[in-house]
Amino acid sequence: MVKIAASVLAADFAGLGDEIKSVSTSDYIHFDVMDGLFVPNISFGIPVLRSVRKVTDMILDVHLMIDSPSRYINKFADEGADIITFHAEAEEPENINNVIDTIHKLGKKAGISISPGTPAETLLPYIDSLDLVLVMTVEPGYGGQKFMKETLSKISLLRSVIDEHGINCELEVDGGINAETAKLCVKAGANVLVAGVYVFDSVDRAAQIAKLRSV
Repeated sequence: MVKIAASVLAADFAGLGDEIKSVSTSDYIHFDVMDGLFVPNISFGIPVLRSVRKVTDMILDVHLMIDSPSRYINKFADEGADIITFHAEAEEPENINNVIDTIHKLGKKAGISISPGTPAETLLPYIDSLDLVLVMTVEPGYGGQKFMKETLSKISLLRSVIDEHGINCELEVDGGINAETAKLCVKAGANVLVAGVYVFDSVDRAAQIAKLRSV
C-alpha cells in the first residue's frame, strides 16, 4: 500500500495545528529540518516539533537536513519524532552505523536520505539495519522544485535490493511529488510519497491525499 507523508514545510505556520488536522488522512507528518549549513535554507527545529507533538498523535517523520546530525538525535527523539532520517552526506561514513544504533536505542525508526547527486549504492552497506531509505527527487533545501526524473533509476535499484534480500525497509521519495510524478515513483518501487505543495496548496487536501494514495 502506498503511504503519504504530508510535508508541513508547505503549511501555513500561522495556524499550524489546524493545518496538521487538515491532512489527518495522510499516514505520516513529514517534518523537514534545515540548518542553513547542510542546505542553503533554514526551516524549523525542536521547538516546533515539540508543539506539533502536542496537537497530533500521527507518526512524525523527521527529515534532518542538517550538518553532523548525530549532535541532535537525542533531542529530536525526546521531543516526539517517530522516524528520524538523516543524510548520508551529512555524517562521517565511519559514524553512520553509530547514528543508526543510537536512533534504535532511543526506540525510534531510523532512516537515511540521499541527495540527487549521491549514488544509491551509498546506502547499501546500511540498508539491512534501516527502517526507511529516502531518495530526494529534488535538491534538498527548498519546497516546490521540479521533479528530477533521473532519480527514478536509484529508486528502482533500491527496490530491487530491498525485495531481493527481504529487508523490512520503507522506500520514501521527497520532492516535486504530484499525481503524475507519484505514478512514476510508485512504478519504480517507492511506497512512501512525501508531498507538500501538492497537498497544502489544495482546498480539498483529503482529496489530494487520496489521489496520491491511489496511483
